Amino acid sequence: MTNLPAMPIDTSKQGTTYDAAEFEVEAARISQYADAVHEENPVHRDAEAAKAAGFKDVVAPPMFVVVYSAPAMGPAIWDAIGDMLPRMVHGGQEFVWAEPVCAGDTITTQATLAEVYEKDGKGFFVFESVSKNQDGDEVVRATWTNIVRGV
Repeated sequence: MTNLPAMPIDTSKQGTTYDAAEFEVEAARISQYADAVHEENPVHRDAEAAKAAGFKDVVAPPMFVVVYSAPAMGPAIWDAIGDMLPRMVHGGQEFVWAEPVCAGDTITTQATLAEVYEKDGKGFFVFESVSKNQDGDEVVRATWTNIVRGV
């Protein structure tokens, strides 16, 4: 492994809440995601099958969260990590799901940089996000941990 020159982490942005971002959920996007993750359940492609299963429309697989959260998470990560992005690795994700996300929903996600700390030469950037649908119902609460090497 190559030794990287140390880069200081900026803890001053800890506690920053970033602008919310909206995402319009479309049935075609859900179907494309289901194809990509080899999800075969027809509720992810067929509105009638979804309605028969009790959903209001085609329902997104739970990890579709990465699709509708990206417009909020991307700018937050860039602001907090910036030039250290090439040194970043995925540390972990935790999700608490609530209301299912379906085609026709508008999901608004807001991210906060909850914690920044250094341990063993690595910077830990812990983000929290909350996503709600157009009715104000929470659909998921998430914790995203990113690790930056060489701090």
